[in-house]
Amino acid sequence: MFLTISTTGTPERPATDLGFLLHKHPDHAQRFSTSYGTAHVLYPEATAERCTAALLLEIDPVALVRRGKGKGRGGAPDAALAQYVNDRPYAASSLLAVAIGAVFSSAMKGQCAARPELPAEGRPLRVEVPALPASGGAGVVRALFEPLGWTVTAEPVPLDERFPEWGDSRYVRLELEADGLTLAEALRHLYVLLPVLDDSKHYWVSSDEVDKLLRAGEGWLPGHPEQKLIADRYLSRRSSLTREAMERLELARLAETDDIAVEQLDNAVDETTDTEEKPVPLAVLRRDAILAALHASGASRVLDLGCGQGQLVQAMLKDTRFTEIVGVDVSIRALTVASRRLKLDRMGERQAARVQLLQGSLAYTDRRLKGYDAAVLSEVIEHLDLPRLPALEYAVFGSARPRTVLVTTPNVEYNVRWETLPAGHSRHGDHRFEWTREEFRAWARKVAERHGYDVEFTPVGLDDPEVGPPTQMAVFTLATGTTATPNAKEEKAA
Repeated sequence: MFLTISTTGTPERPATDLGFLLHKHPDHAQRFSTSYGTAHVLYPEATAERCTAALLLEIDPVALVRRGKGKGRGGAPDAALAQYVNDRPYAASSLLAVAIGAVFSSAMKGQCAARPELPAEGRPLRVEVPALPASGGAGVVRALFEPLGWTVTAEPVPLDERFPEWGDSRYVRLELEADGLTLAEALRHLYVLLPVLDDSKHYWVSSDEVDKLLRAGEGWLPGHPEQKLIADRYLSRRSSLTREAMERLELARLAETDDIAVEQLDNAVDETTDTEEKPVPLAVLRRDAILAALHASGASRVLDLGCGQGQLVQAMLKDTRFTEIVGVDVSIRALTVASRRLKLDRMGERQAARVQLLQGSLAYTDRRLKGYDAAVLSEVIEHLDLPRLPALEYAVFGSARPRTVLVTTPNVEYNVRWETLPAGHSRHGDHRFEWTREEFRAWARKVAERHGYDVEFTPVGLDDPEVGPPTQMAVFTLATGTTATPNAKEEKAA
């Protein structure tokens, strides 16, 4: 997957200023990790008269399949071979647009700390894309780029040059030329219109894509004659999102016509009394789900196993239904931070009687942890090596044996929705593993069967119809008629 951007210059205004604008030195080849492979930036030519920057994106097709889970061309669940043999590594698409946004983010924003005057200057630009999927053919390519000031050459690529009677493929060889556009404008055009022409985004489209579209389309999209087509395709034909985008674009157009700020025009709502809700962080959603499950269980004496810096302990202290809260962690440093967060040294006597912090390893049985109503393992198990899990399992379910156990862990299938997470990487550097929903449920059911618990599963966060929620939670409940204390044989084995 390949794209070049070229410019010309003079000794007084050298073409190598392109390096300042892109924040990439012409004398060096650089590489960057992206969601689905590696992006390389290099300069085939760099003189005062002419400078060309090339963006080469190497796609990892296996990572694309594993993280795509059926999304986009080549990921259809009923086309096993097509998952690995497709155009994704070769033809410009939404994958290349994401790479542009990641590698040239400062250039897209028109920022250049070293030469702040450069981004506002128009310059002669030439963009070449050897293989571009163009849904609708060369006519659509021209309809999208020409209103923006580009001279467009879109040469259809034949299906097979040896058999011209077969006709043309859906791909074109694209050349764009303009004189007077800024580099930031050019990059924003490409960032939006490459996925529009591809017409098959590789990741799940949610409401935040509307904001991305309007940010990248600022200054040119409100007046574009094909804005409906652009919004519809960019938002994967999700009608509710397209409608929202079109309403906001019309507002921007009216504001520009009246030469006033959008905020002045859209003043029907008093921002001091009714503001748009911000997305709730996943950590907050996770704590809320845990607290709700604890309330449903009727627990009042709770263990937070692997309490870390004490965020959940702090949340439970605010709820008087929890009469005794114990945070346990192997890290003294984490417990010190938790103590500082909870202000234990300044806490009133009555409040202090409700909470204690203990150092301990979950790989060993601990008599101090017996007799509690509930235990929470929030984002803990994935930090253990897999061979250590049986020890944790027995320490919690076999020895401590609370009536209720809550376990949350990342759902690795959801990682595809974070386009900034490099392919093959876990969400955290210390994660020893991350499970799919099927893997987590299989483990949880075996644990429940071995130790006399029933188990149910709850999604935490947006439950994506394709890849599930970002966090998965298992709620273990001691089976009716099962004792909450280990039998003599278990005690002896412990």
